Amino acid sequence: MNFPLFPDQPTALCQNRMQVHSVTQETPDVLTISLLTHDVYDYRPGQFALVNIGPRGDVQRAYTLSSTPGLSPFIQLTVRRISGGSGSGWLTQQLKTGDYVWLSDAQGEFTCDTAQPLLLLAAGCGVTPVMSIARDVLANCPAQNVHVFYSVRCPQDVIFAAEWRRLAAQYPQLTLIILAEQDALPGQIAGRLSQDLLQSQVPDIRSRRVMICGPAPYMTLAGNWTEELGVPAENIVKEQFQATEMEVSDERTLTLTRLTPLANYRVAVGTTLLAAMEQHQLPVTAACRAGVCGSCKTRVLSGDYQTTSRMTLTDDDVAQGYVLACSCQLKGDVTLA
Repeated sequence: MNFPLFPDQPTALCQNRMQVHSVTQETPDVLTISLLTHDVYDYRPGQFALVNIGPRGDVQRAYTLSSTPGLSPFIQLTVRRISGGSGSGWLTQQLKTGDYVWLSDAQGEFTCDTAQPLLLLAAGCGVTPVMSIARDVLANCPAQNVHVFYSVRCPQDVIFAAEWRRLAAQYPQLTLIILAEQDALPGQIAGRLSQDLLQSQVPDIRSRRVMICGPAPYMTLAGNWTEELGVPAENIVKEQFQATEMEVSDERTLTLTRLTPLANYRVAVGTTLLAAMEQHQLPVTAACRAGVCGSCKTRVLSGDYQTTSRMTLTDDDVAQGYVLACSCQLKGDVTLA
């Protein structure tokens, strides 16, 4: 879907006005958008922001801030163009130098707050927060060792290729390993990440803080492998911004009941609460759709469901039945407040 440029105005979620300085092609389908801001924009390496999308800015999508505070001259978003994607399509095909965009405050907990040596594992666009973190640690913590494994399909898919080469040449404390499934170049490893590779290349893995970002199956495997190699669970951090999308498990239906006002709706078993609410035009705000921002917080009074994220929810919220609708999979009849 292609959106026209929307009016220059904020929304409740996105209050930070920025102007496009330039757009840089990273790979055939990935671009970095460099933004200027005249105000202070506080963020930490590894965080993300919501971006207003659409003719009225009434749609938000979440993107990693691939820049690094204090080191990058711009606020940067690095975006992969996805076929049919409303957010990525608008950002990569319609946005141009001089246009304005509105961002939310920085969000997310995929940040580095330790002096431990780091093991950063990235696949595909999961490299965007990893680059932000690596830049920061290498420049500001010279005693902190950093080991990076970056997995791509082929060498042409390496995002930030020139900068990775510069960092590897400039910082002896950085070990960079690029894995290419196809057509690996000299100096790269052919194939995929494996437990054996981690064990052989990172003999001190148990002492490291492991940070993982990429597609959900990649994060699951990498997390399991590092834990099996002796890394304590509390030292393994996954970027939940790319949470697994839940699929409809079968064609059976259930009853979704809303008490205020009283109404019943039929939805498929296995769908998310967010999808069910949007299907029946029930009021709900959805921004990141990945169980991170908390905007779709909804109270469930009773029912059969499971959740995959409770980020931004307090223990008291959970005790009262609040869930993140995008991360709540419906298994049976459910009643909403």
